[in-house]
Amino acid sequence: MNWEWLFVTIVVLAALGVYLSWTAGRLDRRHARLEASRAVLDAELLRRSGSVLDLATAGLLDPATSVALADAASRARTAGEGAERYQAESDLTAVLTVVLDDPADLEPLRSDPAAEASLEDLAMACRRAAHARRFHNELVRGAVRLRRKAFVRWLRLAGYAPMPETVELDDTVPRGLASE
Repeated sequence: MNWEWLFVTIVVLAALGVYLSWTAGRLDRRHARLEASRAVLDAELLRRSGSVLDLATAGLLDPATSVALADAASRARTAGEGAERYQAESDLTAVLTVVLDDPADLEPLRSDPAAEASLEDLAMACRRAAHARRFHNELVRGAVRLRRKAFVRWLRLAGYAPMPETVELDDTVPRGLASE
């Protein structure tokens, strides 16, 4: 009779150990994917500001608009990390929305092949940045759900990794670019 209980106890402990090991590995892989998605998001935001700088310096827009776009893009590229960076990116989106929101205002530019190419590059960069942010935030939500499980908290399976946070910024694609 004692051998049966011992065998059941060993099987239950082994199953629990396998589950905990699997969960720790899953959490580790999730954190690695978060780091990768964060790098992709940073690259896409840099690509977006680079496309804005290309458009601003191409001589296709009036000088005041070019200066406003270049200034906002430069601030977004040189901003520090965290809230400062996200605010600068949101400010860039606000300037883009003011300048490029009305598709009718962009019609004269679309007749020029160089301007059309710049607008298309910018539109693609804006869409890719928005998609990268949504993807990153979805990964963050999944990691947070996993880290809130009781076993993960009690046994500190996440180690000392900081709790991931979503990236909150305005990355709305201006209507003038979205209509492409």
